[in-house]
Amino acid sequence: MPGDRRGIRVNRWYRGARSVTEPGCAFLFSRDVAIIGGCGHVGLPLAVALAARGATVACYDISADAVAAVSAGVPPFREPGIQLALRAAVAAGRLIATTNPAVIGGAEHIIVTVDGPVERSLASCSRYFGDGQLLVLRSTVAPGGTARLEKLAADLGIDADVAFCPERIAEGSAMTELAELPQIVSSRTGRGLDRAARLFMRLTPVLVPMSPEEAELAKLFSNAWRYISFAAANQLYAIANDRGLDYERIRRGMLIDYPRAASLPPAGFAAGPCLPKDTIELIHASTGFTLGQAAVAANEGLADYVLARLARRYDLACARVGILGMAFKAGTDDIRASLSYRLRRMLAGRARQVLCTDPWVRSDPELVPLSAVLARSDLLVVGAPHPEYRRLETDLPVADLWGVTGRGVLI
Repeated sequence: MPGDRRGIRVNRWYRGARSVTEPGCAFLFSRDVAIIGGCGHVGLPLAVALAARGATVACYDISADAVAAVSAGVPPFREPGIQLALRAAVAAGRLIATTNPAVIGGAEHIIVTVDGPVERSLASCSRYFGDGQLLVLRSTVAPGGTARLEKLAADLGIDADVAFCPERIAEGSAMTELAELPQIVSSRTGRGLDRAARLFMRLTPVLVPMSPEEAELAKLFSNAWRYISFAAANQLYAIANDRGLDYERIRRGMLIDYPRAASLPPAGFAAGPCLPKDTIELIHASTGFTLGQAAVAANEGLADYVLARLARRYDLACARVGILGMAFKAGTDDIRASLSYRLRRMLAGRARQVLCTDPWVRSDPELVPLSAVLARSDLLVVGAPHPEYRRLETDLPVADLWGVTGRGVLI
Protein backbone atom coordinates (compact mmCIF):
# COMPACT_ATOMS: atom_id res chain seq x y z
CA MET A 1 0.00 0.00 0.00
CA PRO A 2 1.40 3.43 -0.91
CA GLY A 3 2.48 5.66 1.92
CA ASP A 4 0.39 8.26 3.68
CA ARG A 5 0.06 11.61 1.91
CA ARG A 6 -0.40 14.25 4.63
CA GLY A 7 -3.00 12.11 6.37
CA ILE A 8 -4.78 10.94 3.22
CA ARG A 9 -4.59 7.26 2.31
CA VAL A 10 -4.48 6.49 -1.38
CA ASN A 11 -4.70 3.68 -3.92
CA ARG A 12 -5.74 0.13 -2.95
CA TRP A 13 -6.41 0.97 0.63
CA TYR A 14 -9.78 -0.64 1.17
CA ARG A 15 -10.69 -4.18 2.20
CA GLY A 16 -13.22 -4.61 -0.59
CA ALA A 17 -16.92 -4.80 0.13
CA ARG A 18 -19.19 -7.46 -1.25
CA SER A 19 -21.72 -6.29 -3.79
CA VAL A 20 -25.18 -6.50 -2.29
CA THR A 21 -26.22 -8.51 -5.35
CA GLU A 22 -23.80 -11.35 -4.52
CA PRO A 23 -25.17 -14.66 -3.18
CA GLY A 24 -26.08 -14.45 0.46
CA CYS A 25 -26.99 -10.76 0.38
CA ALA A 26 -30.52 -9.58 1.11
CA PHE A 27 -30.97 -7.24 -1.85
CA LEU A 28 -31.27 -8.12 -5.50
CA PHE A 29 -31.01 -5.64 -8.37
CA SER A 30 -31.40 -6.04 -12.10
CA ARG A 31 -28.76 -3.45 -13.04
CA ASP A 32 -25.42 -2.30 -11.65
CA VAL A 33 -25.78 1.46 -12.09
CA ALA A 34 -28.41 4.09 -12.85
CA ILE A 35 -27.23 7.62 -13.54
CA ILE A 36 -29.56 10.55 -12.94
CA GLY A 37 -28.73 13.07 -15.65
CA GLY A 38 -27.09 10.20 -17.50
CA CYS A 39 -27.20 11.76 -20.98
CA GLY A 40 -25.38 14.94 -19.98
CA HIS A 41 -21.77 16.07 -20.12
CA VAL A 42 -20.96 14.53 -16.72
CA GLY A 43 -23.22 11.49 -16.74
CA LEU A 44 -22.78 10.05 -20.22
CA PRO A 45 -18.95 9.68 -20.28
CA LEU A 46 -19.16 8.02 -16.86
CA ALA A 47 -21.93 5.71 -18.06
CA VAL A 48 -20.00 4.71 -21.16
CA ALA A 49 -16.77 4.16 -19.21
CA LEU A 50 -18.53 1.93 -16.66
CA ALA A 51 -20.34 -0.01 -19.38
CA ALA A 52 -17.07 -0.50 -21.26
CA ARG A 53 -15.72 -2.17 -18.12
CA GLY A 54 -18.58 -4.63 -17.83
CA ALA A 55 -21.19 -2.77 -15.77
CA THR A 56 -24.83 -2.66 -16.79
CA VAL A 57 -25.88 1.00 -16.81
CA ALA A 58 -29.15 2.89 -17.20
CA CYS A 59 -29.03 6.58 -18.13
CA TYR A 60 -32.07 8.42 -16.81
CA ASP A 61 -32.55 11.90 -18.29
CA ILE A 62 -35.46 14.31 -18.73
CA SER A 63 -34.31 15.31 -22.23
CA ALA A 64 -36.18 13.12 -24.71
CA ASP A 65 -33.90 14.26 -27.54
CA ALA A 66 -30.75 13.29 -25.64
CA VAL A 67 -32.26 9.94 -24.65
CA ALA A 68 -33.20 9.21 -28.27
CA ALA A 69 -29.68 10.04 -29.44
CA VAL A 70 -27.99 7.88 -26.81
CA SER A 71 -30.37 5.00 -27.49
CA ALA A 72 -29.29 5.19 -31.14
CA GLY A 73 -25.63 5.07 -30.09
CA VAL A 74 -25.05 8.73 -30.92
CA PRO A 75 -23.67 11.10 -28.25
CA PRO A 76 -25.79 14.29 -28.03
CA PHE A 77 -22.66 16.44 -27.66
CA ARG A 78 -19.04 16.27 -28.75
CA GLU A 79 -16.69 14.29 -26.55
CA PRO A 80 -13.59 12.77 -28.15
CA GLY A 81 -13.39 9.00 -27.89
CA ILE A 82 -16.96 8.37 -26.78
CA GLN A 83 -18.68 7.47 -30.06
CA LEU A 84 -17.42 3.93 -30.65
CA ALA A 85 -17.58 2.96 -26.97
CA LEU A 86 -21.16 4.23 -26.69
CA ARG A 87 -22.23 2.37 -29.81
CA ALA A 88 -20.64 -0.85 -28.54
CA ALA A 89 -22.24 -0.53 -25.08
CA VAL A 90 -25.71 0.06 -26.55
CA ALA A 91 -25.33 -2.79 -29.04
CA ALA A 92 -24.25 -5.17 -26.26
CA GLY A 93 -27.19 -4.17 -24.05
CA ARG A 94 -24.92 -2.91 -21.28
CA LEU A 95 -26.21 0.67 -21.59
CA ILE A 96 -29.75 1.94 -22.00
CA ALA A 97 -31.21 5.45 -21.89
CA THR A 98 -34.70 6.35 -20.74
CA THR A 99 -36.92 9.20 -19.59
CA ASN A 100 -38.67 6.85 -17.14
CA PRO A 101 -37.39 7.42 -13.59
CA ALA A 102 -38.66 4.01 -12.49
CA VAL A 103 -35.43 2.52 -13.86
CA ILE A 104 -33.70 3.97 -10.80
CA GLY A 105 -35.36 1.45 -8.50
CA GLY A 106 -33.71 -1.52 -10.20
CA ALA A 107 -30.09 -0.40 -9.85
CA GLU A 108 -27.68 -1.11 -7.02
CA HIS A 109 -25.73 2.14 -7.47
CA ILE A 110 -27.50 5.47 -8.12
CA ILE A 111 -25.19 8.22 -9.34
CA VAL A 112 -26.53 11.78 -9.30
CA THR A 113 -24.95 14.05 -11.93
CA VAL A 114 -27.43 16.93 -11.93
CA ASP A 115 -26.73 20.28 -10.30
CA GLY A 116 -28.75 22.11 -7.71
CA PRO A 117 -29.87 21.53 -4.13
CA VAL A 118 -30.32 17.85 -3.41
CA GLU A 119 -33.97 18.10 -2.41
CA ARG A 120 -34.93 20.03 -5.55
CA SER A 121 -32.84 18.11 -8.08
CA LEU A 122 -34.09 14.75 -6.83
CA ALA A 123 -37.71 15.74 -6.20
CA SER A 124 -39.05 13.83 -9.20
CA CYS A 125 -37.15 10.59 -8.68
CA SER A 126 -36.19 10.10 -5.03
CA ARG A 127 -39.34 8.05 -4.47
CA TYR A 128 -37.63 5.28 -6.47
CA PHE A 129 -34.75 5.03 -4.01
CA GLY A 130 -34.79 1.84 -1.98
CA ASP A 131 -33.10 -0.37 0.58
CA GLY A 132 -29.62 -1.63 -0.23
CA GLN A 133 -28.73 1.01 -2.76
CA LEU A 134 -25.63 3.19 -2.79
CA LEU A 135 -26.56 6.82 -3.52
CA VAL A 136 -23.60 8.69 -5.01
CA LEU A 137 -23.47 12.44 -5.48
CA ARG A 138 -21.20 13.16 -8.44
CA SER A 139 -21.71 16.82 -9.38
CA THR A 140 -20.61 19.71 -7.20
CA VAL A 141 -22.65 20.26 -4.07
CA ALA A 142 -22.65 23.10 -1.60
CA PRO A 143 -21.01 22.34 1.74
CA GLY A 144 -23.41 20.07 3.59
CA GLY A 145 -24.91 18.62 0.41
CA THR A 146 -23.97 15.05 1.32
CA ALA A 147 -25.57 15.44 4.73
CA ARG A 148 -28.75 16.67 3.05
CA LEU A 149 -28.86 13.53 0.89
CA GLU A 150 -28.35 11.43 4.02
CA LYS A 151 -31.30 13.22 5.61
CA LEU A 152 -33.38 12.68 2.47
CA ALA A 153 -32.66 8.93 2.62
CA ALA A 154 -33.52 8.89 6.32
CA ASP A 155 -36.78 10.75 5.70
CA LEU A 156 -37.66 8.18 3.02
CA GLY A 157 -37.13 5.47 5.61
CA ILE A 158 -34.70 3.44 3.48
CA ASP A 159 -31.53 1.57 4.41
CA ALA A 160 -29.20 3.05 1.78
CA ASP A 161 -25.58 4.11 1.84
CA VAL A 162 -24.66 7.65 0.75
CA ALA A 163 -21.39 8.77 -0.83
CA PHE A 164 -19.93 11.88 -2.44
CA CYS A 165 -17.47 11.08 -5.21
CA PRO A 166 -16.86 14.34 -7.08
CA GLU A 167 -16.33 14.52 -10.82
CA ARG A 168 -13.05 16.25 -11.69
CA ILE A 169 -12.95 15.60 -15.43
CA ALA A 170 -12.30 18.19 -18.12
CA GLU A 171 -14.73 18.26 -21.03
CA GLY A 172 -12.99 16.96 -24.10
CA SER A 173 -10.80 14.65 -22.01
CA ALA A 174 -13.39 12.61 -20.12
CA MET A 175 -12.77 9.26 -21.76
CA THR A 176 -9.08 9.34 -20.87
CA GLU A 177 -9.19 11.19 -17.55
CA LEU A 178 -11.82 8.88 -16.06
CA ALA A 179 -9.20 6.15 -16.15
CA GLU A 180 -6.14 8.27 -15.38
CA LEU A 181 -7.08 10.72 -12.62
CA PRO A 182 -7.29 9.69 -8.95
CA GLN A 183 -10.87 9.44 -7.72
CA ILE A 184 -11.92 11.04 -4.45
CA VAL A 185 -14.37 8.81 -2.58
CA SER A 186 -16.18 9.76 0.61
CA SER A 187 -18.93 8.44 2.83
CA ARG A 188 -20.02 8.76 6.44
CA THR A 189 -19.77 5.01 7.02
CA GLY A 190 -17.16 2.38 6.38
CA ARG A 191 -19.63 0.32 4.38
CA GLY A 192 -20.52 3.27 2.17
CA LEU A 193 -16.86 4.08 1.63
CA ASP A 194 -16.04 0.49 0.70
CA ARG A 195 -18.93 0.28 -1.75
CA ALA A 196 -17.99 3.59 -3.40
CA ALA A 197 -14.41 2.37 -3.69
CA ARG A 198 -15.52 -0.88 -5.27
CA LEU A 199 -17.60 1.02 -7.83
CA PHE A 200 -14.90 3.47 -8.91
CA MET A 201 -12.13 0.88 -8.88
CA ARG A 202 -13.77 -0.25 -12.11
CA LEU A 203 -12.29 2.92 -13.62
CA THR A 204 -9.07 3.77 -11.82
CA PRO A 205 -6.77 2.02 -9.33
CA VAL A 206 -5.96 5.24 -7.47
CA LEU A 207 -8.52 6.33 -4.88
CA VAL A 208 -8.36 9.14 -2.35
CA PRO A 209 -10.66 8.56 0.65
CA MET A 210 -11.96 11.61 2.51
CA SER A 211 -14.80 12.56 4.77
CA PRO A 212 -17.81 14.00 2.90
CA GLU A 213 -17.07 17.48 4.20
CA GLU A 214 -13.43 17.25 3.06
CA ALA A 215 -14.48 15.98 -0.38
CA GLU A 216 -17.06 18.74 -0.82
CA LEU A 217 -14.47 21.42 -0.16
CA ALA A 218 -11.80 19.61 -2.23
CA LYS A 219 -14.03 19.86 -5.31
CA LEU A 220 -14.90 23.51 -4.67
CA PHE A 221 -11.31 24.44 -3.83
CA SER A 222 -10.00 22.84 -7.03
CA ASN A 223 -12.22 24.89 -9.31
CA ALA A 224 -11.95 28.08 -7.25
CA TRP A 225 -8.15 27.86 -7.38
CA ARG A 226 -8.19 27.50 -11.16
CA TYR A 227 -10.66 30.37 -11.46
CA ILE A 228 -8.50 32.62 -9.30
CA SER A 229 -5.42 31.81 -11.39
CA PHE A 230 -7.31 32.76 -14.57
CA ALA A 231 -8.40 36.00 -12.91
CA ALA A 232 -4.79 36.85 -12.13
CA ALA A 233 -3.83 36.19 -15.75
CA ASN A 234 -6.66 38.36 -17.03
CA GLN A 235 -5.68 41.22 -14.74
CA LEU A 236 -2.06 40.97 -15.93
CA TYR A 237 -3.32 40.86 -19.51
CA ALA A 238 -5.16 44.15 -18.99
CA ILE A 239 -2.04 45.77 -17.52
CA ALA A 240 0.03 44.73 -20.54
CA ASN A 241 -2.66 45.60 -23.04
CA ASP A 242 -3.16 49.08 -21.59
CA ARG A 243 0.50 49.67 -22.37
CA GLY A 244 0.21 48.41 -25.92
CA LEU A 245 2.06 45.18 -25.13
CA ASP A 246 1.27 41.57 -25.97
CA TYR A 247 0.58 39.66 -22.73
CA GLU A 248 1.02 36.27 -24.38
CA ARG A 249 4.45 37.20 -25.71
CA ILE A 250 5.45 38.34 -22.22
CA ARG A 251 4.04 35.17 -20.61
CA ARG A 252 5.86 32.85 -23.00
CA GLY A 253 9.08 34.68 -22.35
CA MET A 254 8.60 34.20 -18.62
CA LEU A 255 8.20 30.45 -19.04
CA ILE A 256 11.52 29.80 -20.79
CA ASP A 257 13.60 27.68 -18.40
CA TYR A 258 11.79 29.23 -15.43
CA PRO A 259 9.55 26.59 -13.79
CA ARG A 260 8.29 28.93 -11.07
CA ALA A 261 6.23 30.76 -13.70
CA ALA A 262 4.87 27.58 -15.27
CA SER A 263 1.49 27.86 -13.56
CA LEU A 264 0.68 31.27 -15.08
CA PRO A 265 -2.09 30.59 -17.63
CA PRO A 266 -2.88 32.44 -20.84
CA ALA A 267 -5.48 35.18 -20.72
CA GLY A 268 -8.99 34.62 -22.02
CA PHE A 269 -12.61 34.17 -21.09
CA ALA A 270 -12.73 31.97 -17.96
CA ALA A 271 -16.22 30.53 -17.94
CA GLY A 272 -18.12 27.30 -18.34
CA PRO A 273 -20.47 25.37 -16.07
CA CYS A 274 -18.07 24.74 -13.16
CA LEU A 275 -15.39 27.35 -12.43
CA PRO A 276 -17.53 30.44 -11.74
CA LYS A 277 -20.34 28.39 -10.18
CA ASP A 278 -18.07 26.63 -7.70
CA THR A 279 -16.30 29.86 -6.80
CA ILE A 280 -19.64 31.55 -6.18
CA GLU A 281 -20.70 28.55 -4.08
CA LEU A 282 -17.72 29.18 -1.79
CA ILE A 283 -18.52 32.90 -1.67
CA HIS A 284 -22.01 32.05 -0.45
CA ALA A 285 -20.58 29.61 2.09
CA SER A 286 -18.01 32.04 3.50
CA THR A 287 -18.36 35.80 3.77
CA GLY A 288 -14.58 36.08 4.08
CA PHE A 289 -13.81 34.72 0.60
CA THR A 290 -12.92 38.14 -0.80
CA LEU A 291 -10.36 36.67 -3.20
CA GLY A 292 -13.14 34.67 -4.84
CA GLN A 293 -15.28 37.78 -5.13
CA ALA A 294 -12.41 39.60 -6.82
CA ALA A 295 -11.90 36.66 -9.21
CA VAL A 296 -15.54 36.75 -10.29
CA ALA A 297 -15.29 40.49 -10.92
CA ALA A 298 -12.05 40.10 -12.89
CA ASN A 299 -13.17 37.19 -15.05
CA GLU A 300 -16.76 38.26 -15.69
CA GLY A 301 -15.54 41.81 -16.26
CA LEU A 302 -13.14 40.81 -19.02
CA ALA A 303 -15.92 41.01 -21.63
CA ASP A 304 -16.69 44.53 -20.39
CA TYR A 305 -13.01 45.43 -20.66
CA VAL A 306 -12.87 44.18 -24.25
CA LEU A 307 -15.96 46.20 -25.17
CA ALA A 308 -14.54 49.35 -23.58
CA ARG A 309 -11.26 48.97 -25.46
CA LEU A 310 -13.01 48.33 -28.76
CA ALA A 311 -15.22 51.37 -28.24
CA ARG A 312 -12.16 53.51 -27.56
CA ARG A 313 -10.43 52.45 -30.76
CA TYR A 314 -13.33 51.96 -33.22
CA ASP A 315 -16.61 53.66 -34.05
CA LEU A 316 -18.71 50.67 -33.10
CA ALA A 317 -21.95 52.24 -34.27
CA CYS A 318 -20.60 51.95 -37.82
CA ALA A 319 -18.78 48.65 -37.40
CA ARG A 320 -19.73 45.04 -37.99
CA VAL A 321 -18.03 42.94 -35.31
CA GLY A 322 -17.36 39.23 -35.77
CA ILE A 323 -16.93 36.93 -32.77
CA LEU A 324 -14.93 33.78 -33.51
CA GLY A 325 -15.84 30.99 -31.10
CA MET A 326 -18.94 30.86 -28.90
CA ALA A 327 -18.13 27.78 -26.81
CA PHE A 328 -16.77 28.38 -23.33
CA LYS A 329 -13.39 26.85 -24.22
CA ALA A 330 -11.44 25.39 -27.12
CA GLY A 331 -12.40 22.07 -28.66
CA THR A 332 -15.92 21.77 -27.24
CA ASP A 333 -19.46 22.50 -28.38
CA ASP A 334 -20.56 23.47 -24.86
CA ILE A 335 -21.82 27.07 -24.64
CA ARG A 336 -22.93 27.01 -21.00
CA ALA A 337 -21.95 30.24 -19.23
CA SER A 338 -19.78 31.25 -22.19
CA LEU A 339 -18.58 34.84 -21.94
CA SER A 340 -18.67 35.11 -25.72
CA TYR A 341 -22.42 35.42 -25.33
CA ARG A 342 -22.03 38.12 -22.71
CA LEU A 343 -19.86 40.02 -25.19
CA ARG A 344 -22.40 39.45 -27.96
CA ARG A 345 -25.21 40.87 -25.84
CA MET A 346 -23.22 43.97 -24.98
CA LEU A 347 -22.04 44.53 -28.56
CA ALA A 348 -25.60 44.17 -29.83
CA GLY A 349 -26.45 47.47 -28.20
CA ARG A 350 -23.35 49.28 -29.45
CA ALA A 351 -22.24 47.88 -32.80
CA ARG A 352 -23.87 48.16 -36.20
CA GLN A 353 -24.02 44.36 -36.39
CA VAL A 354 -22.63 41.37 -34.53
CA LEU A 355 -21.79 38.21 -36.47
CA CYS A 356 -20.89 35.01 -34.61
CA THR A 357 -19.39 31.71 -35.69
CA ASP A 358 -18.11 28.51 -34.14
CA PRO A 359 -16.87 25.36 -35.90
CA TRP A 360 -18.05 23.13 -33.06
CA VAL A 361 -21.34 24.56 -31.80
CA ARG A 362 -24.54 23.27 -33.43
CA SER A 363 -27.12 24.36 -30.86
CA ASP A 364 -27.25 28.08 -31.80
CA PRO A 365 -29.22 28.76 -35.01
CA GLU A 366 -27.92 32.34 -35.17
CA LEU A 367 -24.34 31.27 -35.89
CA VAL A 368 -23.03 31.70 -39.43
CA PRO A 369 -20.04 30.15 -41.25
CA LEU A 370 -16.58 31.57 -40.68
CA SER A 371 -16.38 32.62 -44.32
CA ALA A 372 -19.46 34.83 -43.90
CA VAL A 373 -18.04 36.44 -40.76
CA LEU A 374 -14.73 37.20 -42.48
CA ALA A 375 -16.49 38.60 -45.56
CA ARG A 376 -18.93 40.87 -43.72
CA SER A 377 -17.06 42.03 -40.59
CA ASP A 378 -14.96 45.14 -40.03
CA LEU A 379 -13.11 43.73 -37.02
CA LEU A 380 -12.87 40.41 -35.18
CA VAL A 381 -12.76 39.19 -31.59
CA VAL A 382 -11.54 35.68 -30.73
CA GLY A 383 -14.09 34.41 -28.22
CA ALA A 384 -12.87 30.80 -27.93
CA PRO A 385 -9.36 29.66 -28.93
CA HIS A 386 -10.40 26.81 -31.19
CA PRO A 387 -7.42 25.30 -33.05
CA GLU A 388 -9.11 26.20 -36.35
CA TYR A 389 -8.23 29.86 -35.69
CA ARG A 390 -4.49 29.23 -35.55
CA ARG A 391 -4.48 29.31 -39.33
CA LEU A 392 -6.68 32.38 -39.61
CA GLU A 393 -6.03 34.30 -42.81
CA THR A 394 -7.48 37.81 -42.79
CA ASP A 395 -6.45 41.43 -43.11
CA LEU A 396 -9.07 42.51 -40.59
CA PRO A 397 -7.98 43.80 -37.16
CA VAL A 398 -8.20 40.99 -34.61
CA ALA A 399 -8.74 41.35 -30.87
CA ASP A 400 -7.16 38.11 -29.66
CA LEU A 401 -7.18 37.81 -25.89
CA TRP A 402 -5.90 34.25 -26.04
CA GLY A 403 -2.97 34.81 -28.38
CA VAL A 404 -4.15 31.85 -30.44
CA THR A 405 -3.70 33.62 -33.79
CA GLY A 406 -0.14 34.68 -33.00
CA ARG A 407 -0.93 38.21 -34.16
CA GLY A 408 -0.88 40.00 -30.83
CA VAL A 409 -3.71 41.97 -29.32
CA LEU A 410 -5.10 45.01 -31.14
CA ILE A 411 -7.35 46.54 -28.56
